[in-house]
Amino acid sequence: MKYIGFFVVLALTIALGVAVSTPFGAIPPLAPLLDPNHGFWQNSISEDELAQDELRLDNLSSEVQVVYDENLIPHIFANNEADLYRAQGYITAKHRLWQMEFQTMAAAGRISEIIVGPLALDLDRMTRRKGLAYGAEKGIKFAQETDPETYALLEAYADGVNQYIDQLEDAQLPIEYKILNYRPEPWSAFKSILLLKYMTDMLVGDRDLEYSNLRKILGEVMLDKLYPEYPIGVEPIIEAGHKWDFNPLEVTRPDSINYPDDQLVIDPLPQPADGTGSNNWAVSGSKTKNGNPILANDPHLSLNLPSLWYSMQLTTPNHSVKGATLPGALGVISGFNENIAWGVTNATRDTRDWYKITFQDNSRKAYRYGEKWEQTTFRIEEIKVKGELAFMDTVVYTHYGPVVYDKTFNANRQDVNFALKWNVHEGSNEQKTFLKLNTGKNHEDYNAALDNYTAPAQNFVFASKSGDIAMRIQGKFPLKWKGQGKFFMDGADPRMEWQGYIPNEHNASTLNPERGFVSSANQHPADSTYPYYVFDNSYEFYRNRRLNNKLSEMSNITVEDMQGLQFDDYYLHASEALPIMLELIGSDFENDAEAKKYISILKQWDFYADPNQKAPTLFYIWWRESYSQIWKELSENLAPVVLPNYYQTVLLMKNEPSGEVFDLKKTSELETVATHVKIGFSGLLEAMKKWEAEEGDFSWANYKRTKIQHLVPQFNSFSVENVYTGGGAGILNATSGRSGASWRMVVELGAEIKAFGIYPGGQSGNPGSKFYSNFIPIWANGEYLNFDLRTANQEEGVLFKTRLN
Repeated sequence: MKYIGFFVVLALTIALGVAVSTPFGAIPPLAPLLDPNHGFWQNSISEDELAQDELRLDNLSSEVQVVYDENLIPHIFANNEADLYRAQGYITAKHRLWQMEFQTMAAAGRISEIIVGPLALDLDRMTRRKGLAYGAEKGIKFAQETDPETYALLEAYADGVNQYIDQLEDAQLPIEYKILNYRPEPWSAFKSILLLKYMTDMLVGDRDLEYSNLRKILGEVMLDKLYPEYPIGVEPIIEAGHKWDFNPLEVTRPDSINYPDDQLVIDPLPQPADGTGSNNWAVSGSKTKNGNPILANDPHLSLNLPSLWYSMQLTTPNHSVKGATLPGALGVISGFNENIAWGVTNATRDTRDWYKITFQDNSRKAYRYGEKWEQTTFRIEEIKVKGELAFMDTVVYTHYGPVVYDKTFNANRQDVNFALKWNVHEGSNEQKTFLKLNTGKNHEDYNAALDNYTAPAQNFVFASKSGDIAMRIQGKFPLKWKGQGKFFMDGADPRMEWQGYIPNEHNASTLNPERGFVSSANQHPADSTYPYYVFDNSYEFYRNRRLNNKLSEMSNITVEDMQGLQFDDYYLHASEALPIMLELIGSDFENDAEAKKYISILKQWDFYADPNQKAPTLFYIWWRESYSQIWKELSENLAPVVLPNYYQTVLLMKNEPSGEVFDLKKTSELETVATHVKIGFSGLLEAMKKWEAEEGDFSWANYKRTKIQHLVPQFNSFSVENVYTGGGAGILNATSGRSGASWRMVVELGAEIKAFGIYPGGQSGNPGSKFYSNFIPIWANGEYLNFDLRTANQEEGVLFKTRLN
């Protein structure tokens, strides 16, 4: 009953101005919500208070035992895989049902029917037009035809979820269903596949639209200068100088390329959230104190409640695996078993391309392709809107993929037609990859598992008890000529087609490198000697260099050292930019007392973005104001563009301070970088004057105000605000205001595996439970839970046990 006061406040908040028994739009009738026997009061009881010794789960071949530890982490013991995943579905639904369904509703473009009515219509239309559900349909068919074993396990998982749903009484419904006034619908194997497609959508972006506009605005010479594909100082994932042991496939570049000449004023697709990325690495026994490999992983994503992750141990007589699961998907995504450990970071590869479509006429039944007219197909998308009539959207499909932009879509302000080609639309079986990793025993098994993986492209780190460490960049990567896919292409020209895919065995990888470690932090996969064209706009330049520098200099490494590295607050970007900026302002502000105070703080800074430090706040604002001023003219274009990244901007500031890139073309003066940095410092003074007057404390934690937000932002009472932690974007501890390490794991692979993990949330999806957010203080302090594998009869630290039969 710990949260009963919280729910009283929640009820009063909702009740203001709302009649007790009448629904208004998205607001539910309050009489059922306030019912003491069925309403929100029933959600104030924690799971340990509701524990049962036995629960019914049909279709099992034998009894399944579930042991919950003191943190509500279930350890499932089953005699075979079908029983194991049926139980996983049941247990996951018991604690995260609403989250599972909400995320797949979002992936299906169905938010309008459950939460905000017509306000989400354009979002749902865009989601449908991107073709996630279309891709999931292909995925299900692919699994049914090529891998009936995995498909049978998907069905078993769905059966477990549905049995839990069937047992749910109104009183037991998660609070979000009660507030939003709807009930869960049946789960299916399709939804599990759709969830994985949704993860692809979260992690994959492209800037073809913005680059097409920049090409027209800047010309190709200046474009290459401001947006180089391999900037100076790149440290790739696969160590520089790696010898490639394969003969690459030949790629034919057209003799001439005619790009569409439009300057496009249309809304780009949503890109991955700021801060999306990850760190992972493994060190060999030659660098560790105990002589054992150590693996670490911390994916950086939006920080939400319920957490994206749900921790479990899954055990059969043949294997035992533990780590972070994705509610709705089978197995463990980032974790370890008795023999190996693995983790993932986003590989940020361009696997989405756009083609301008020329229709034969207004019927859109045919489009030009070479000298022919190819037939289109039509997919009618019925989008149900809460409280209103359904919206019918006709999406045209070409052989490239769906026509996302056309004159019927509100986000399109021009009469143009662009189709999206994306490997997410193809049949694939990512679920099989994780099931095979869960049972893997060695490097050979790891490689065999990854051969099934298509998207989103990931950097898979690996370590084993036998001493191996490895890294492989895995995805189904289009075979492209240099520059292909960087800009919108002409869909009428067959020469613009992808020329197949890079073979899995040609994907960049390394095993037991001489330097004694492997690492990735979303940077370039390989150096320019890699024989295939590699491009993405969002490669990272700071975390990876800090990580490699630390790993290179470390020896006698312990688990505690690796935990400390995950929580490292060193602000490399500031260490490279701030000295330049301080030199550029010279003595211009020496007569301003406040300016002198801030400059003194900055000059004494050690470049650690710790939560109590004030310098990170000052640098962050000064950099933001200066960067905005430097690229002011470029950002004022009506057509969407992407600005040069921070790393390239600092290189230009250092190497060409009086270069033409810093001169504003719309003024008669000759601006240099010093001009912009001084204006930026004036902006800092104005911002700080306002902040100190209104907020006072400008310590870094108080300024960035990390918030772990409920999946429905309007449910602010279910969020956790002002989490006291340092770090930030571009820092190994990548905790910013709304994103950060969504899961941290460190595993030492000795004779007895030692594992530790934590995520910012809790095992329960119920805001009324003491297990909803209890991990957050541990996570914020850089601490971990013990994640060692347990046995079924281990009694230490047991919260309760449940039998499923």
